[in-house]
Amino acid sequence: MRILILGGSVFLGRAFAAEALARGHEVTTFNRGKSGTDLPGVTTVRGDRASEQDLAALVAGAAAPGGHRWDLVIDTSGQQPHTVRRSARLLAEHAERYLFVSSVHAFADWPTEAVNEESPLHECPADSPPDLPFSTALKAGCERAVLEQFGAERTLVLNCGLLIGAHENVGRLPWWLERIARGGQVLAPGRPDLPIQLIDAEDFAVFGLELGERGASGSYVTTALPGSSTFGGMLAACVAATGSDAELIWVDDDRLRAAGIEGWTELPLWAAEVEDGKEIGIWRADSRKARDAGLRCRPVEESAAKTWAWIQQRGPRDTPYTQGGEPLGIDPEKERRILAEFLG
Repeated sequence: MRILILGGSVFLGRAFAAEALARGHEVTTFNRGKSGTDLPGVTTVRGDRASEQDLAALVAGAAAPGGHRWDLVIDTSGQQPHTVRRSARLLAEHAERYLFVSSVHAFADWPTEAVNEESPLHECPADSPPDLPFSTALKAGCERAVLEQFGAERTLVLNCGLLIGAHENVGRLPWWLERIARGGQVLAPGRPDLPIQLIDAEDFAVFGLELGERGASGSYVTTALPGSSTFGGMLAACVAATGSDAELIWVDDDRLRAAGIEGWTELPLWAAEVEDGKEIGIWRADSRKARDAGLRCRPVEESAAKTWAWIQQRGPRDTPYTQGGEPLGIDPEKERRILAEFLG
Protein backbone atom coordinates (compact mmCIF):
# COMPACT_ATOMS: atom_id res chain seq x y z
CA MET A 1 0.00 0.00 0.00
CA ARG A 2 0.94 3.63 -0.43
CA ILE A 3 0.60 5.23 2.98
CA LEU A 4 0.72 8.87 4.02
CA ILE A 5 1.38 9.58 7.71
CA LEU A 6 0.57 13.04 9.00
CA GLY A 7 3.33 13.16 11.58
CA GLY A 8 5.37 9.97 11.58
CA SER A 9 8.54 10.90 13.46
CA VAL A 10 7.48 10.73 17.14
CA PHE A 11 6.22 7.83 19.31
CA LEU A 12 2.95 6.53 17.81
CA GLY A 13 3.59 8.04 14.38
CA ARG A 14 7.06 6.55 14.43
CA ALA A 15 5.60 3.16 15.42
CA PHE A 16 3.20 3.32 12.46
CA ALA A 17 6.04 4.24 10.09
CA ALA A 18 8.29 1.42 11.37
CA GLU A 19 5.56 -1.21 11.14
CA ALA A 20 4.42 -0.06 7.70
CA LEU A 21 7.98 -0.24 6.37
CA ALA A 22 8.43 -3.68 7.90
CA ARG A 23 5.30 -4.81 6.04
CA GLY A 24 6.73 -3.60 2.74
CA HIS A 25 4.47 -0.58 2.29
CA GLU A 26 5.52 2.64 0.56
CA VAL A 27 5.49 5.29 3.30
CA THR A 28 5.41 9.07 3.04
CA THR A 29 5.58 11.25 6.15
CA PHE A 30 4.40 14.85 6.24
CA ASN A 31 5.71 16.93 9.15
CA ARG A 32 7.69 20.03 10.07
CA GLY A 33 10.85 18.14 10.96
CA LYS A 34 10.96 19.70 14.43
CA SER A 35 9.61 17.06 16.79
CA GLY A 36 11.67 14.04 15.78
CA THR A 37 13.73 12.32 13.11
CA ASP A 38 12.07 10.41 10.28
CA LEU A 39 13.00 6.77 9.85
CA PRO A 40 15.27 5.68 7.01
CA GLY A 41 13.19 4.33 4.16
CA VAL A 42 10.31 6.80 4.29
CA THR A 43 9.73 9.59 1.77
CA THR A 44 9.73 12.75 3.83
CA VAL A 45 7.83 15.90 2.88
CA ARG A 46 8.37 18.93 5.05
CA GLY A 47 5.39 21.12 5.79
CA ASP A 48 3.00 22.38 8.43
CA ARG A 49 -0.46 20.82 8.34
CA ALA A 50 -1.87 24.10 9.66
CA SER A 51 -0.67 25.77 6.45
CA GLU A 52 -3.06 25.45 3.52
CA GLN A 53 -0.18 26.27 1.18
CA ASP A 54 1.92 23.39 2.52
CA LEU A 55 -1.00 20.98 2.28
CA ALA A 56 -1.77 22.11 -1.26
CA ALA A 57 1.83 21.43 -2.25
CA LEU A 58 1.60 17.97 -0.72
CA VAL A 59 -1.51 16.95 -2.63
CA ALA A 60 -0.27 18.60 -5.81
CA GLY A 61 2.28 15.83 -6.10
CA ALA A 62 5.33 16.70 -4.02
CA ALA A 63 5.05 13.29 -2.34
CA ALA A 64 3.06 11.53 -5.01
CA PRO A 65 4.94 11.35 -8.32
CA GLY A 66 2.57 10.91 -11.20
CA GLY A 67 -0.36 12.11 -9.14
CA HIS A 68 -1.17 8.69 -7.71
CA ARG A 69 -3.53 8.27 -4.80
CA TRP A 70 -2.52 7.15 -1.35
CA ASP A 71 -4.29 4.02 -0.24
CA LEU A 72 -4.33 5.12 3.37
CA VAL A 73 -3.81 8.34 5.32
CA ILE A 74 -2.80 7.84 8.96
CA ASP A 75 -3.35 10.91 11.09
CA THR A 76 -1.52 10.67 14.42
CA SER A 77 -1.09 14.42 14.92
CA GLY A 78 -4.58 15.93 14.54
CA GLN A 79 -5.62 17.93 17.61
CA GLN A 80 -7.76 20.80 16.29
CA PRO A 81 -11.00 20.18 14.31
CA HIS A 82 -10.29 23.15 12.04
CA THR A 83 -6.87 21.78 11.06
CA VAL A 84 -8.09 18.19 10.65
CA ARG A 85 -11.02 19.35 8.53
CA ARG A 86 -8.70 21.23 6.20
CA SER A 87 -6.35 18.26 5.88
CA ALA A 88 -9.20 15.85 5.21
CA ARG A 89 -10.82 18.15 2.65
CA LEU A 90 -7.63 18.51 0.63
CA LEU A 91 -6.80 14.80 0.86
CA ALA A 92 -10.29 13.46 0.11
CA GLU A 93 -9.61 13.28 -3.65
CA HIS A 94 -6.09 11.94 -3.23
CA ALA A 95 -6.58 9.08 -0.77
CA GLU A 96 -8.82 6.05 -0.52
CA ARG A 97 -9.15 5.90 3.25
CA TYR A 98 -8.39 8.03 6.31
CA LEU A 99 -7.36 6.53 9.66
CA PHE A 100 -7.72 9.07 12.44
CA VAL A 101 -6.18 8.45 15.85
CA SER A 102 -8.71 9.82 18.30
CA SER A 103 -8.95 9.22 22.03
CA VAL A 104 -11.29 7.95 24.70
CA HIS A 105 -11.35 11.63 25.68
CA ALA A 106 -13.74 12.16 22.76
CA PHE A 107 -16.54 10.36 24.62
CA ALA A 108 -18.76 12.66 26.65
CA ASP A 109 -19.26 10.07 29.42
CA TRP A 110 -15.56 9.40 29.96
CA PRO A 111 -14.12 9.07 32.60
CA THR A 112 -17.14 8.92 34.91
CA GLU A 113 -18.75 6.07 32.93
CA ALA A 114 -17.56 3.02 31.05
CA VAL A 115 -17.43 3.78 27.31
CA ASN A 116 -17.57 1.88 24.04
CA GLU A 117 -17.96 2.71 20.35
CA GLU A 118 -21.65 3.54 20.82
CA SER A 119 -21.05 6.07 23.60
CA PRO A 120 -21.98 9.67 22.74
CA LEU A 121 -19.24 12.05 21.71
CA HIS A 122 -18.67 15.50 23.12
CA GLU A 123 -20.58 18.28 21.38
CA CYS A 124 -17.76 19.74 19.30
CA PRO A 125 -18.50 20.59 15.65
CA ALA A 126 -16.25 19.83 12.70
CA ASP A 127 -16.19 23.51 11.73
CA SER A 128 -14.94 24.75 15.10
CA PRO A 129 -12.80 27.91 14.89
CA PRO A 130 -9.02 27.50 14.72
CA ASP A 131 -6.61 27.39 17.67
CA LEU A 132 -9.11 26.55 20.39
CA PRO A 133 -7.65 26.07 23.90
CA PHE A 134 -7.11 22.46 24.86
CA SER A 135 -10.26 20.56 25.67
CA THR A 136 -11.15 16.89 25.80
CA ALA A 137 -13.95 17.72 23.37
CA LEU A 138 -11.62 18.61 20.51
CA LYS A 139 -10.98 15.02 19.43
CA ALA A 140 -14.73 14.60 18.94
CA GLY A 141 -14.74 17.55 16.54
CA CYS A 142 -11.75 16.06 14.73
CA GLU A 143 -13.61 12.77 14.25
CA ARG A 144 -16.57 14.63 12.77
CA ALA A 145 -14.25 16.57 10.48
CA VAL A 146 -12.85 13.38 8.92
CA LEU A 147 -16.30 11.80 8.58
CA GLU A 148 -17.62 14.95 6.92
CA GLN A 149 -14.95 14.82 4.22
CA PHE A 150 -14.34 11.08 3.72
CA GLY A 151 -17.71 9.60 4.64
CA ALA A 152 -18.38 6.63 6.88
CA GLU A 153 -17.22 4.00 4.37
CA ARG A 154 -13.78 5.56 4.00
CA THR A 155 -13.15 6.62 7.60
CA LEU A 156 -11.45 4.58 10.31
CA VAL A 157 -11.33 6.01 13.84
CA LEU A 158 -9.25 4.47 16.61
CA ASN A 159 -10.15 5.84 20.03
CA CYS A 160 -6.85 5.43 21.79
CA GLY A 161 -6.40 4.49 25.42
CA LEU A 162 -3.22 5.08 27.42
CA LEU A 163 -0.16 4.48 25.24
CA ILE A 164 3.16 3.23 26.56
CA GLY A 165 6.30 1.84 24.99
CA ALA A 166 9.73 2.69 23.64
CA HIS A 167 10.17 6.22 22.24
CA GLU A 168 7.38 7.57 24.46
CA ASN A 169 7.63 11.38 24.32
CA VAL A 170 5.29 12.24 27.21
CA GLY A 171 7.31 10.16 29.64
CA ARG A 172 4.75 8.52 31.92
CA LEU A 173 6.23 5.02 31.93
CA PRO A 174 9.80 6.32 31.42
CA TRP A 175 9.44 8.50 34.53
CA TRP A 176 8.43 5.50 36.64
CA LEU A 177 11.26 3.40 35.24
CA GLU A 178 13.83 6.08 35.94
CA ARG A 179 12.47 6.79 39.43
CA ILE A 180 12.43 3.11 40.37
CA ALA A 181 15.90 2.61 38.92
CA ARG A 182 17.22 5.10 41.51
CA GLY A 183 16.06 2.70 44.21
CA GLY A 184 15.12 3.33 47.81
CA GLN A 185 11.61 3.80 49.10
CA VAL A 186 9.28 4.73 46.23
CA LEU A 187 5.90 6.37 46.76
CA ALA A 188 3.42 4.06 45.05
CA PRO A 189 -0.01 5.65 44.64
CA GLY A 190 -3.43 4.24 45.46
CA ARG A 191 -3.74 0.47 45.66
CA PRO A 192 -1.65 -2.19 43.95
CA ASP A 193 -4.66 -4.19 42.77
CA LEU A 194 -6.20 -1.29 40.84
CA PRO A 195 -7.06 -2.65 37.35
CA ILE A 196 -5.54 -0.57 34.55
CA GLN A 197 -5.53 -0.64 30.74
CA LEU A 198 -2.31 0.13 28.87
CA ILE A 199 -1.47 -0.43 25.22
CA ASP A 200 1.96 -0.48 23.64
CA ALA A 201 2.30 1.91 20.70
CA GLU A 202 3.71 -0.89 18.57
CA ASP A 203 0.62 -3.04 19.18
CA PHE A 204 -1.61 -0.07 18.38
CA ALA A 205 0.21 0.47 15.08
CA VAL A 206 0.00 -3.21 14.13
CA PHE A 207 -3.76 -3.19 14.72
CA GLY A 208 -4.32 0.04 12.79
CA LEU A 209 -2.34 -1.16 9.80
CA GLU A 210 -4.09 -4.52 9.75
CA LEU A 211 -7.44 -2.75 9.67
CA GLY A 212 -6.20 -0.47 6.90
CA GLU A 213 -4.95 -3.40 4.86
CA ARG A 214 -8.37 -5.02 5.16
CA GLY A 215 -10.15 -1.86 4.07
CA ALA A 216 -11.98 -1.59 7.38
CA SER A 217 -14.02 1.40 8.47
CA GLY A 218 -15.84 2.48 11.61
CA SER A 219 -14.69 3.20 15.16
CA TYR A 220 -12.71 1.04 17.55
CA VAL A 221 -11.89 1.69 21.20
CA THR A 222 -8.23 0.70 21.01
CA THR A 223 -6.64 -0.24 24.29
CA ALA A 224 -6.07 -3.32 26.42
CA LEU A 225 -9.02 -5.13 27.91
CA PRO A 226 -10.20 -3.96 31.34
CA GLY A 227 -8.22 -5.63 34.09
CA SER A 228 -5.44 -6.77 31.78
CA SER A 229 -2.94 -5.39 34.28
CA THR A 230 -2.84 -3.63 37.62
CA PHE A 231 -1.00 -0.59 38.92
CA GLY A 232 0.98 -2.89 41.16
CA GLY A 233 1.79 -5.13 38.23
CA MET A 234 3.05 -2.16 36.22
CA LEU A 235 5.34 -0.93 39.00
CA ALA A 236 6.56 -4.47 39.68
CA ALA A 237 7.39 -4.70 35.96
CA CYS A 238 9.44 -1.51 36.30
CA VAL A 239 11.33 -3.01 39.26
CA ALA A 240 12.05 -6.18 37.29
CA ALA A 241 13.08 -4.33 34.13
CA THR A 242 15.54 -2.05 35.93
CA GLY A 243 16.87 -4.66 38.38
CA SER A 244 16.34 -2.10 41.13
CA ASP A 245 16.27 -2.62 44.89
CA ALA A 246 13.37 -0.15 45.12
CA GLU A 247 10.81 -0.70 47.89
CA LEU A 248 7.28 0.24 46.85
CA ILE A 249 5.39 2.03 49.64
CA TRP A 250 1.68 2.14 48.81
CA VAL A 251 -0.10 5.30 49.97
CA ASP A 252 -3.89 5.51 49.66
CA ASP A 253 -5.80 8.09 47.62
CA ASP A 254 -7.08 10.06 50.62
CA ARG A 255 -3.60 10.64 52.00
CA LEU A 256 -2.28 11.63 48.59
CA ARG A 257 -5.06 14.17 48.09
CA ALA A 258 -4.52 15.53 51.59
CA ALA A 259 -0.87 15.99 50.69
CA GLY A 260 -1.85 18.01 47.62
CA ILE A 261 -0.64 15.48 45.05
CA GLU A 262 -1.71 16.30 41.50
CA GLY A 263 -3.06 13.31 39.62
CA TRP A 264 -1.43 12.35 36.30
CA THR A 265 1.45 14.79 36.63
CA GLU A 266 3.17 14.39 40.01
CA LEU A 267 2.56 10.64 40.02
CA PRO A 268 2.12 9.69 36.35
CA LEU A 269 -0.77 7.40 35.42
CA TRP A 270 -2.36 7.81 38.86
CA ALA A 271 -5.61 9.62 39.60
CA ALA A 272 -7.88 9.26 42.62
CA GLU A 273 -10.61 6.71 42.05
CA VAL A 274 -13.27 9.04 43.48
CA GLU A 275 -13.47 12.78 42.82
CA ASP A 276 -16.18 15.04 44.23
CA GLY A 277 -18.14 11.99 45.27
CA LYS A 278 -18.08 10.48 41.78
CA GLU A 279 -16.34 7.27 40.79
CA ILE A 280 -13.79 7.86 38.04
CA GLY A 281 -13.79 5.24 35.28
CA ILE A 282 -10.46 5.97 33.61
CA TRP A 283 -9.70 2.28 33.25
CA ARG A 284 -13.13 1.11 32.04
CA ALA A 285 -12.97 1.48 28.27
CA ASP A 286 -14.64 -1.46 26.53
CA SER A 287 -12.22 -2.66 23.86
CA ARG A 288 -13.89 -5.98 23.05
CA LYS A 289 -14.74 -4.89 19.50
CA ALA A 290 -11.07 -4.19 18.79
CA ARG A 291 -10.05 -7.48 20.39
CA ASP A 292 -12.54 -9.35 18.21
CA ALA A 293 -11.14 -7.52 15.17
CA GLY A 294 -7.62 -8.73 15.93
CA LEU A 295 -6.11 -6.37 18.52
CA ARG A 296 -3.47 -8.10 20.60
CA CYS A 297 -1.74 -6.32 23.49
CA ARG A 298 1.56 -7.50 24.88
CA PRO A 299 2.04 -7.88 28.66
CA VAL A 300 3.10 -4.74 30.50
CA GLU A 301 6.27 -6.58 31.54
CA GLU A 302 7.40 -6.71 27.91
CA SER A 303 6.64 -3.02 27.33
CA ALA A 304 8.53 -2.05 30.49
CA ALA A 305 11.58 -4.09 29.51
CA LYS A 306 11.67 -2.68 25.95
CA THR A 307 11.16 0.87 27.20
CA TRP A 308 13.97 0.52 29.74
CA ALA A 309 16.30 -0.85 27.06
CA TRP A 310 15.45 2.15 24.87
CA ILE A 311 16.06 4.59 27.76
CA GLN A 312 19.50 3.10 28.33
CA GLN A 313 20.30 3.38 24.64
CA ARG A 314 18.94 6.95 24.48
CA GLY A 315 20.80 8.15 27.57
CA PRO A 316 19.77 10.93 29.97
CA ARG A 317 17.33 13.59 28.77
CA ASP A 318 18.41 17.24 28.60
CA THR A 319 14.94 18.45 29.59
CA PRO A 320 12.36 17.13 32.08
CA TYR A 321 9.25 15.29 30.99
CA THR A 322 6.14 17.42 30.73
CA GLN A 323 2.42 16.78 30.25
CA GLY A 324 0.21 19.60 29.02
CA GLY A 325 3.01 22.03 29.80
CA GLU A 326 3.27 20.82 33.42
CA PRO A 327 6.41 19.08 34.74
CA LEU A 328 5.97 15.34 35.10
CA GLY A 329 6.97 13.68 38.34
CA ILE A 330 6.97 14.44 42.04
CA ASP A 331 9.69 16.56 43.62
CA PRO A 332 12.06 14.19 45.46
CA GLU A 333 11.88 16.18 48.69
CA LYS A 334 8.08 16.15 48.61
CA GLU A 335 8.13 12.41 48.04
CA ARG A 336 10.45 11.90 51.02
CA ARG A 337 8.27 14.10 53.24
CA ILE A 338 5.05 12.25 52.39
CA LEU A 339 6.70 8.86 52.95
CA ALA A 340 8.14 9.96 56.28
CA GLU A 341 4.73 11.18 57.47
CA PHE A 342 3.01 8.02 56.21
CA LEU A 343 5.50 5.64 57.81
CA GLY A 344 5.55 7.63 61.03
